[in-house]
Amino acid sequence: MTDISKINGDFSGKDILSLDQFEQSDLQLLFQAVPEYKNLADANKPSTILAGHVVTELFYEPSSRTFGSFFSAISRLGGTVLPIQNPETVSSVAKGETLEDTIKTFASYSSAIVMRSKETGSAKRAALAVDVPIVNAGDGTGEHPTQALLDIYTIFEKFGKTSDVKGVMVGDLRNGRTVHSLLKALSLFPNNHMYLLSPQSLQLPKELLQELSKKDMMLTQITSEKEIPQDAHFWYWTRVQKERFADLEEYERTKHAFILTPKLLKERGNKNLILMHPLPRVGEIEETVDEDPRAYYFKQMRNGLYLRMALFAKILGKK
Repeated sequence: MTDISKINGDFSGKDILSLDQFEQSDLQLLFQAVPEYKNLADANKPSTILAGHVVTELFYEPSSRTFGSFFSAISRLGGTVLPIQNPETVSSVAKGETLEDTIKTFASYSSAIVMRSKETGSAKRAALAVDVPIVNAGDGTGEHPTQALLDIYTIFEKFGKTSDVKGVMVGDLRNGRTVHSLLKALSLFPNNHMYLLSPQSLQLPKELLQELSKKDMMLTQITSEKEIPQDAHFWYWTRVQKERFADLEEYERTKHAFILTPKLLKERGNKNLILMHPLPRVGEIEETVDEDPRAYYFKQMRNGLYLRMALFAKILGKK
């Protein structure tokens, strides 16, 4: 198995490393499957789809939502999870073991590995080292493909489309791997227009901007909340990521550059808008916004459970 294998309509045994592996039709296949797993989860119905499978969660970075979401998804499908958090302190990584050796070790125990790392490109390195599927749960400032899949599914569920969509991405666009992956997902569909709002030092990386500019998607960089279009379908707010900063003074200057408030919603929002956030939030969305029915971030998180169930059923389940 290679680290660049396309899905091509067949998820079975595939790595999930990047949105670059997907075409429109792959996302559509996945979306069609999600309601079945939503019904399973919401009714707490037992499943044996992954019976006999063990999946290792190997998380080099702190996580609660993503770790818990995968754990719940695999467990609800009848699989077993081998949970490894902070391997630098609880495994042979603390003794200097290489990433490749660690991955080979857990591949010998598992049907698949879900991996989160601080290093961009680490998931691809892992995929080259073993034959079991590697699912990228976030690699440094690179990508977070399953987050993008649940995000674009949330947009599809609400509006019934993934084309002709207008969205606003706000916050740390330089380091935000969730933003990077969601933009790639949206670029698979025509006539989408994304507005990019961030501090100047945290703008989208130029190489990604250039890559996306070749797609059938319009990107507009804005510098103020006053430029947010009032007819947007969604706002995708993100936190400024303290852990990515070498200069903490820069972090302090930028962490609350843009805050989502009821006042801003009243001025720039519309009645059909949905408010999204990959979470956690650290002050960039006022908690009073939670009372607004347009606040979708917890529904978005629940959709992650359904989407990851559907994905793992396709990767490891019987055809």
